[in-house]
Amino acid sequence: MTTRLPLPPSLYADTAVAPVATPPLEIDKTVSVAIVGGGYTGLSTALHLAEQGVEALVLEAQEPGWGASGNNGGHTNPGLKHAPDQIEADFGTELGRRMIDFSYGTTNFTHDLIRRYQIPCEARQNGTLRAAYNQASAAAIETTARQCTARGMPVSYLNREQLRAMTGTDRYVGAMLDTRGGDLHPLSYARGLARAAISAGAKVHGETPALSLRREGSRWRIGTPRAVVHADKVLLATNGFTDDLWPALRRTIVPVFSSIAATAPLSDDVARSIMPTRPVLYESGHITVYYRVDQQNRLLMGGRGPMRWINSPRDVAYLMRYAERLWPQLEGVAWTHGWNSRLAITADHYPHVHEPADNILISLGCNGRGVALSTAMGAQLARRLIGGAKAELDMPVTGIKPIPMHAFWPVGVTTAVIAGRVRDRLGI
Repeated sequence: MTTRLPLPPSLYADTAVAPVATPPLEIDKTVSVAIVGGGYTGLSTALHLAEQGVEALVLEAQEPGWGASGNNGGHTNPGLKHAPDQIEADFGTELGRRMIDFSYGTTNFTHDLIRRYQIPCEARQNGTLRAAYNQASAAAIETTARQCTARGMPVSYLNREQLRAMTGTDRYVGAMLDTRGGDLHPLSYARGLARAAISAGAKVHGETPALSLRREGSRWRIGTPRAVVHADKVLLATNGFTDDLWPALRRTIVPVFSSIAATAPLSDDVARSIMPTRPVLYESGHITVYYRVDQQNRLLMGGRGPMRWINSPRDVAYLMRYAERLWPQLEGVAWTHGWNSRLAITADHYPHVHEPADNILISLGCNGRGVALSTAMGAQLARRLIGGAKAELDMPVTGIKPIPMHAFWPVGVTTAVIAGRVRDRLGI
């Protein structure tokens, strides 16, 4: 038997819409597609399969949204980490262009889905700012903006004066504004996706970890604590919580904790002085800091924190100090929540899709852009699960390549975070 762990002590856990019932799997099942992981990727794939009449069953170790899907910054950011020209250089013109079109279209896809299913998750599309506080980063962002503009995207490059008006701080030298970006309530969205998938005909079972996976006859056999699932096809969508269910997969990603601190609702005067038009912002620095003001005028500041679970804003005091540096009027404001979860970083900072055996599909490694990217990937993965290799994806399908010296990742990440904070503080 397994015990459902409580949600991380987040603002989201205190304010989300009620969860839909996802009872543990108690009896053996035979289905067309079994999905391991009840985050955005798994839930979106189940929804898009069910919409097309395919029997899909989701196995989630805890509850939908328990991991990073229900505990992230709430940003719907378009694009990938790399600039468009770099993507085409890495994957060729044909696939590269498809990757660019797909990844920069993920936010519109996500917000359209939210509207279509009337998911109550505080969704807004007020834009994403990719901001720089030194000249080197600003030059790189301006280059990306030019490449996006050349491809007809609704982006613009903003200077320091424009950013001061848009953010309320004079910290930034330049930024790219993409009007397709936005934000939402992550846990409410995860629960809404689960509800939509179930209403479309999918089955979602919480407290049902996948303990084993092996071929049995013409199907795959998944062992869980109480029952066995036989499936024609399997999708593994475990991202930052990937274990050893599939050989070597865990060693292809670095599971990194990302932390968030949230204030109490700010006074109207203070709230109007911070991000007045309510875009979301993430910094282009050695250690990414990201933030937004939600619909209740709370400031949510995110970034790398301890590589362990936290339960208080005191555990990420540097985020509170940084917020006061950006906006001195925050001094004395109450910070009510501090929490984190694990996301998956890949060595090349691209999402990874694998097909290591017949009728096994794997998708992981959103690299901090998971809300919109994994939602849109759900439709792609569903198409592949239905149509097989003839159904081309707009992301590369690659072999499983473990990261060298993977066992040392906790030390490496901690060292990189400390060094990055020092470099960011010094502006180098």
